[in-house]
Amino acid sequence: MAARELSRTAFARAKQLIPGGVNSPARAFGAVGGEPLFIARGQGAYLFDIDGNRYLDYVGSWGPMILGHAHPEVVEAIARAARNGTSFGAPTEAESELAELIIEAVPSVDKVRLVNSGTEATMSAIRLARGVTARPMVVKFAGCYHGHVDSLLVAAGSSAATLGVPNSPGVTPGTAADTLVLPYNDPQALEAAFDRHGQKIACVIVEPVVGNMGCVNPTREFLDALGSLPRRHGALLVFDEVMTGFRVAYGGAQSLLGVTPDLTTLGKIIGGGLPVGAYGGAAEIMDHVLPAGKVFQAGTLSGNPLATAAGIATLNVLRRTNPYPRLEMLSARLADGLRQAAAEAGVPATIGRCGSMMTLFFSQHPVRDWQTASACDTARFARYFWGMIDRGVYMPCSQFEAFFVSAAHSEQDIEDTIAAAKQVLRGLV
Repeated sequence: MAARELSRTAFARAKQLIPGGVNSPARAFGAVGGEPLFIARGQGAYLFDIDGNRYLDYVGSWGPMILGHAHPEVVEAIARAARNGTSFGAPTEAESELAELIIEAVPSVDKVRLVNSGTEATMSAIRLARGVTARPMVVKFAGCYHGHVDSLLVAAGSSAATLGVPNSPGVTPGTAADTLVLPYNDPQALEAAFDRHGQKIACVIVEPVVGNMGCVNPTREFLDALGSLPRRHGALLVFDEVMTGFRVAYGGAQSLLGVTPDLTTLGKIIGGGLPVGAYGGAAEIMDHVLPAGKVFQAGTLSGNPLATAAGIATLNVLRRTNPYPRLEMLSARLADGLRQAAAEAGVPATIGRCGSMMTLFFSQHPVRDWQTASACDTARFARYFWGMIDRGVYMPCSQFEAFFVSAAHSEQDIEDTIAAAKQVLRGLV
């Protein structure tokens, strides 16, 4: 077992200064026990903690590091931008360049507004949907997480599910009253909601491929319902592609699934590891946003020069090198290897995967919604997590998170990960 004394000391200090010792609950190891590792640096497919331990990284800053850590073109773009100043509170050409790359990649987007985070993107998209439709209600799905927006922090996945508080204190009944929570992958429930509340529903917001109760794919019937029911009733469809955008495909999940949303939220990869988000859609919808229209949204740091530089560099590398076929090959091999390792060890497990994002669920049944995800053996997952850490493989510290393969991972990295998993899973029976 690797030494982690410096991380323990750093965590003790952090707990005196920061609530829980972390600035996001996803960084806490509450779901797996123990204390978080403190990271000193990343390089390619690897992380190095402050004790000097090296880990194969499958967290990738929770998704954005699709090129790996410290990619030279991204680092140089950030340094070049920083030399010219870090923030102006005024327009720059880089904002338009990043917007052009997004619009070119995502056919449903004619215009896009840059913000500072995925949470800001979903919050703003919902406000826009309400402003356009003049309706109050929002439909979301249990287990889908759309940031810490008050009206959406109801039956949320990810850190909310991990901590067992899907309804957060501080979210008032009035704030949540206009949010309808339905089961994911249940087209009948969606139809019933529109039959009952159709004239009040402003939008349906959904992770088209879920990453926040683990990686869960939509059924064809569910996708068909998403594509038809909102439009039939005059509501908007919002795809939260903060995680899937430029990750499962260059054009996002919508380019694979055959459903065109009215609004799309983005984040993570479009900032190349720096804080950024965006929401976009058809011009006639986006032109309702101030100052073109009357729906208010603003941000001093929106379109920050460093974040746009990192995003432009990342998207240009993705467009030029097209790593997606290789990512699919590596990810399929990893999924097959983990599945086989679990079967050989006699450990009930199933894999959810879309492209280079996936989850190993400790369940004997396929996971299709929050009900089936929440039935997973989280105690066994915790033992698996620490077993992999001890073998130098850094996975998400929650059963309810996806993990990610990057373009920096090699075939040998994948085989080493499978070999480590075989050792760990044999001890979990």
